[in-house]
Amino acid sequence: MARPTQRARTLSQNFLTDRATADRVARLAAPDGRRPPLLLEVGAGQGALTEPLARRSRELHAYEIDPRLVPGLRSRFSGIPHVRVVAGDFLAARPPRTPFSVAGNVPFSRTADIVDWCLTAPGLTDATLLTQLEYARKRTGDYGRWTLLTVRTWPRHEWRLAGRVSRYGFRPAPRVDAGILRVERRRTPLLSGGAHRSWQDLVELGFSGVGGSLHASLRRAHPRRRVDAAFRAARLDTGVLVGEVAPARWLRLHEELAG
Repeated sequence: MARPTQRARTLSQNFLTDRATADRVARLAAPDGRRPPLLLEVGAGQGALTEPLARRSRELHAYEIDPRLVPGLRSRFSGIPHVRVVAGDFLAARPPRTPFSVAGNVPFSRTADIVDWCLTAPGLTDATLLTQLEYARKRTGDYGRWTLLTVRTWPRHEWRLAGRVSRYGFRPAPRVDAGILRVERRRTPLLSGGAHRSWQDLVELGFSGVGGSLHASLRRAHPRRRVDAAFRAARLDTGVLVGEVAPARWLRLHEELAG
């Protein structure tokens, strides 16, 4: 089995060693009674997560960027026909056209790029990712604050913090704990067509910071009386900080201002 090397640190690799966590992530990615038709694994590493994912998938493509680890992975899973070990960068892969899921122990330094890849893949149904805990908490509103990316994508994607993992479940141990991030594409979008475009415009304006507050930013595009009425309907104080507004409140603001 390959041992952590300087190359591993360069690639921001922290290999998952805790079996209970691997099983937990696999159950989230492929619940009992629902095997995804195609599952892509990000960063197979030494195969700790690949193994339980293989038991729960119909077809598994395990991506590994480190060429030193690929031979060991291929040897380990050579007897499992539905597992394909892919040597290369997951981010360079073309998203499948058919529905698929993503799971993986994500290199912390590449988390944002991998999440963006998932969000822009039309066939993605869901992603279950081990990320830095702080990232997972920020994206899911666990701090009581919401980010632009989460709010902007909310009509089509639901974000959820599905658990926390001690840093000692990895080797080498990272400096911080990890979180299990679930991103699920909604079967029926909350908004579509022109409504979705106006949603994006509204959210971008609100997070622009122009005017010094969310209320002031929205007044740049809407009359004050309409903004005041929208805030009342959403049960928001006019002095609320933009990051404190949950997606459900944004939906109410959009309903009032885009109606």
